[in-house]
Amino acid sequence: MKKLQILGILFILSNCLSAQENSVYENEGYVSLFNGKDLSGWKIPEGDGGHWNVIDGVIDYDARSEATGDKNLWTESKYKDFKLHVEWRFKGYGDHLFPLPTILPNGDYLRDENGDIIEPLGPNSDSGILIKGAGQVQMWCWSVGSGELWTVRNNKSLSPEVRAAAVPSEKADQPVGEWNSYDIILRGKRITVILNGITVIDNALYPSMLESGPIGLQHHGGINPETGKLMGASSLVQFRNIWIKEL
Repeated sequence: MKKLQILGILFILSNCLSAQENSVYENEGYVSLFNGKDLSGWKIPEGDGGHWNVIDGVIDYDARSEATGDKNLWTESKYKDFKLHVEWRFKGYGDHLFPLPTILPNGDYLRDENGDIIEPLGPNSDSGILIKGAGQVQMWCWSVGSGELWTVRNNKSLSPEVRAAAVPSEKADQPVGEWNSYDIILRGKRITVILNGITVIDNALYPSMLESGPIGLQHHGGINPETGKLMGASSLVQFRNIWIKEL
């Protein structure tokens, strides 16, 4: 009985803290992108089969979308410059280990004496916040940490300075299973990413950024048709407290 009472108290406290946080964003002029009940305001992939879902007040995804085209979840509305707050966590990993290269501060990969990329195997989940269809703010289990701007870092036509600025300054992720928070600030082609209160991307140039577009939650991985199991780096992920303020 005491255990049930304690759990009840914790549940009430959690709800109170969530309500206080919501009021803070409302007072600062943010608009909620997720009502905690259903996917109103979001475009569910056609033929998804219910794999993008709302469970216990959070957006839940199991990487098993049955959609034949785009499997990502997109907002119905489009945005230009904005501040975006979103909380996320990985629930677990895919069904096998995944090669996890080390990204160096300059954006290149760590290589051996033969020039081959060093890719030790490890458990990994992978997703991201899609920004106006131009790219993403990465979420994953790599040693470099989340927040990386994949399309910028991997564009070898860009200057070394631009590519290096797309690499997180440090790994600020919570362990798998625990909640993380992103605060993403986008003005024109400049983006800042704050992960759990730490600025990991600081006013980096995003050359391919579009003028306007929707916000997306990324599908990654999925079922291996040969084994019927989840591939490594699948999006076993949840999202909550999604707020946006247009600038």
